[in-house]
Amino acid sequence: MKIAVDAMGGDNAPQSVVEGVEKARDAFEDMEFVLFGKIDEVKPLVKDQTRINFEQADEVIVMNDEPVKAIRRKKQSSLVLAAKAVKEGQADALFSCGNTGALLAAGLLLIGRIKGVERPGLLSTLPVVSAAQGGFNLLDSGANADNKPEYLHQFAVMGKFYAQTVRGIENPRIGLLNNGTEPHKGSKLTQAAYQLISEDPSLNFVGNVESRDLTNGVCDVAVADGFTGNAVLKAIEGTASAVMHLVKDSVKDANVFGKLGALMFKPSLMKIKDRVNPSRYGGAVLLGVKAPVVKAHGSSDAQTVYYTMKQIRTILNEKLLSKFETAFQTQDEEQN
Repeated sequence: MKIAVDAMGGDNAPQSVVEGVEKARDAFEDMEFVLFGKIDEVKPLVKDQTRINFEQADEVIVMNDEPVKAIRRKKQSSLVLAAKAVKEGQADALFSCGNTGALLAAGLLLIGRIKGVERPGLLSTLPVVSAAQGGFNLLDSGANADNKPEYLHQFAVMGKFYAQTVRGIENPRIGLLNNGTEPHKGSKLTQAAYQLISEDPSLNFVGNVESRDLTNGVCDVAVADGFTGNAVLKAIEGTASAVMHLVKDSVKDANVFGKLGALMFKPSLMKIKDRVNPSRYGGAVLLGVKAPVVKAHGSSDAQTVYYTMKQIRTILNEKLLSKFETAFQTQDEEQN
């Protein structure tokens, strides 16, 4: 499998991107990579060029570029050229740590939707308290601010297949993110979506779920409109970061006995830090387009890039997109 990599996207690019790619290349013999970027900046960072190729890109889409305009105007950017390689079949998946909006636009405008998918959605994986459960998927976590009930139903279907295929959950529990658990709660959008999802016998629907319960493992896939999902995503990430900072500040302010106690407790704290770190679950996946399009955080380090490449490998090996195509083709045929 060949991965098209936007080597210039992200706060720590191209250094962290290159290091993560090399780590993935060393771990997985069936993966090769094409790094799109300024070759004079990228190539010297690569220690071993085995299964790593380079393509020159004279432009870079930066974080404050307006997404659609950037895709249309910066045709020689590392992101656009990487997306075109996927569209033309020269690569199997697209990866970037750069501008999220531009990556989503590239997925939609250049790679295109799977037939039958009304709106692709961005799926993120977030941690839960239970180590055994691992995490939960949040879909849509930011691709669509305006939604229809039908979109949320399709998110539930795609989330189910992702949880089954990538995370190995046989019958994932699907929850609809709402401001109460009662069926009649929520906006007109969530009430209509509730009806559609609950009437789909292929889904293990557990009903409405509240945001406060997500990290307690109330469901395996939480379905939301993109505006709400993105707000919840950032709230969870921000809370996890704030808690870790509070612990650090408490240790700094403690007396000598407190510091000794913290030193003894350090291994446990490091386990907690690792568990609440979203990066270990890979990147955010744009589901519903014709090839895997995966976004890692802008501040990603080499380890995060590695985890995301591992995630992309699973998506490709398990043929997740073929399952989407079959499901939505069947849905189209039933409707017609």
